[in-house]
Amino acid sequence: MKVRMSCAGLRNLLQGLCYSVRYYSKHSCLQTVCIYSKIKSKQCCILDCACSTCTHRTLPPGSILPWRCFSCKQEGTKIPSKRKQNASITTSDLSYKNLLKSEQENWNDISARYKAMTKRIKEKLEELHNKYTFNLGSPRIRFGENVYFEENGCVFLSKADVDEENGDILFSTEDLGFSDAFIQRIRISPDQRYMAISLKSENSEEAACVIIKLGHFPVVEKVIPSVFSFEWAANDVLYYTSQKNLKCQNVFMTTFTNRKHTKLVYTEQDARFFVDIYCTKDRRFLTINSNSKTTSEVWLVDCRHPFKSPALVQARTKGVIYHIEHRNDELYILTTYGEPAEYKLMKAPVAASGKENWQLVYALEKKTKLVDLEMFSDHCIMFLKNAGHLYLNVISFSSHSVQSIKLPTWACEFELESQPEHTTSTCYFQLTSPVHPPKRFAYSFKENNLIEQAVQEVPIITNCHTTRLLAKSKDETLVPITVFHNMNSKELHRKPLLVHVYGAYGIDLNMSFKEDKLMLIEEGWILAYCHVRGGGELGLSWHKDGCQHNKLKGLHDLKACIMLLHELGFSQPKYTALAAASAGGVLAGALCNTAPELIRAMVLQAPFVDVLNTMMKTHLPLTIEEQEEWGNPLADEKCMKYIKSYCPYQNIKPQCYPSVFITAYENDQRVPLTGVLRYVQKLRKAALDHASRTSEKGNWVPNIILDMRASGSHCDSSWEDSLKEVARHLAFLNKELQVCHLQHHSKPCK
Repeated sequence: MKVRMSCAGLRNLLQGLCYSVRYYSKHSCLQTVCIYSKIKSKQCCILDCACSTCTHRTLPPGSILPWRCFSCKQEGTKIPSKRKQNASITTSDLSYKNLLKSEQENWNDISARYKAMTKRIKEKLEELHNKYTFNLGSPRIRFGENVYFEENGCVFLSKADVDEENGDILFSTEDLGFSDAFIQRIRISPDQRYMAISLKSENSEEAACVIIKLGHFPVVEKVIPSVFSFEWAANDVLYYTSQKNLKCQNVFMTTFTNRKHTKLVYTEQDARFFVDIYCTKDRRFLTINSNSKTTSEVWLVDCRHPFKSPALVQARTKGVIYHIEHRNDELYILTTYGEPAEYKLMKAPVAASGKENWQLVYALEKKTKLVDLEMFSDHCIMFLKNAGHLYLNVISFSSHSVQSIKLPTWACEFELESQPEHTTSTCYFQLTSPVHPPKRFAYSFKENNLIEQAVQEVPIITNCHTTRLLAKSKDETLVPITVFHNMNSKELHRKPLLVHVYGAYGIDLNMSFKEDKLMLIEEGWILAYCHVRGGGELGLSWHKDGCQHNKLKGLHDLKACIMLLHELGFSQPKYTALAAASAGGVLAGALCNTAPELIRAMVLQAPFVDVLNTMMKTHLPLTIEEQEEWGNPLADEKCMKYIKSYCPYQNIKPQCYPSVFITAYENDQRVPLTGVLRYVQKLRKAALDHASRTSEKGNWVPNIILDMRASGSHCDSSWEDSLKEVARHLAFLNKELQVCHLQHHSKPCK
């Protein structure tokens, strides 16, 4: 089932309804784009390709996609990310430009000290990337005997069971003048006469939709700018949503045969809602999905009669989220309707779709996270997380039974593959973890079992130990932690520890494979992922218990996690670093203000650190829709005081801070650069004030570094740039934590 931002997968919605996401790939996304989770494939890849609903993720809300509302809102993660920068937020345009220039000069002076180590780390990451990318090929879209796939910015057509090297090129970004863009999504019309492709550049949030008329000589039929999602309702009828200022509120229909025309078919009036389009797995309906972070509404377009007006499934009800699939003239509804307010699978007749007719099919257990759901003709598969472990729940519609399958304990993340047809007898997916490359599995409905696929030999990671812990927070709530370390490491209390946190929008931490994570394990680091409240790891209630007036619970959770790690002998404060991106910057920055003694260094990527000022400015594109996550300080004085109590920028004070490295993007439309600049300036001043007031000999002054990138956008940059960013972050951490083996010191570290 596909929902919301992903337009091709329930996952983005399940990651917390972070609908302001950059990408709408089926399985991303919405992954939180975590620091050190940014290394992408050198090849352009299709983030979301349909008809057969296939997706390949190399990124974001989430990511964020894991981004602020992306959240680092993955593809997304998106992971569930903020607004357009406003130079007037600081002082004058002139002072703003002077500040940018000053920070750039400061970075140019500082960066030299990391240059040699950055180069060594970059080379090592490239080596690991080349070793582990062979099994990350782009997905295939199969139509009968035809197979469509993308490689290096080109879309190819080949015949099934034929060598793909003999495939025909249907589209090339470079040949058609789109050399600076990458292919984000593909849709093939039912009769295969047309192909719709979304293209996006690295420096823009918006994508263009290019429609190609297929044949012996494919030609560009039309280019539609600023498109977010699109689906074929019929052979020559395309529905799409337009995007403006990070918002999608209009749905259009366009035709390509004799009576070519385009018309508006739906407009969303509520600024809190974001609209996308999805085609049911059996291609019976298009769904127009309008979602806020807590409420949704769906309209159906009958693909047999695509010119008829959309039909409402169920009028929006505050607090009720629902999404639609179709099977045998019945709607299958994934919804939070009823108690408890977690996801349930229900069904209703197409002709009587109101919630009074919804019948329960299956309800999730308490504290279970629904990651994704895939519909087939006679089965439904739910991809679940419970207590840190991954499960498949296979629902048989014919026998009315449910089979639960626990997946390997090392696995932390699902990555679904293309399911050729909804009538197929096998479901393919990959399992991965931050330190385990994706491994392919298949579930056979006929054999009723799970099969490990050995398509190509994957190097086995045998020296990494995975530990799952529970930390007791301030209110006695148990908070999950996932820890990775080298099994051969001794004296773990002396090893460097990198802690990851996010805690917003109901988005999970991104725990898919990254070469940099494996490199750190090989170098003796400990990696810890703190699944604090505000995220989505334990279901919808886990998110609700960490948003708005509960935000401080996430901070208390993070403190408890780090303290438990130290108590159990996983490193110590002087060897501990914290990593966060986008909205994760709120908790990371708050920890620096309230418990700086717990960590030595912190790395932030496009961090959201000026919550109060941002949420006070309703002219910014995401402020109104994000009030359901942070609250409305303009309308509620208590809310204003509460945000002020934890906002990183508001609570900076003279004290001994850890060293901080921040990467920010000049083209970021989600996290205003001015807020990051203000934060850096104030943090530096506070650190220096503290140092000047204390007379202790050899008083330590932290390094507060801002690396502003002219290219790239929110938590998103090119392969080469992202590789350099990760290498710079790791070089900084190795310096600050005095990790000797990468520094090649002739003398031992102090």
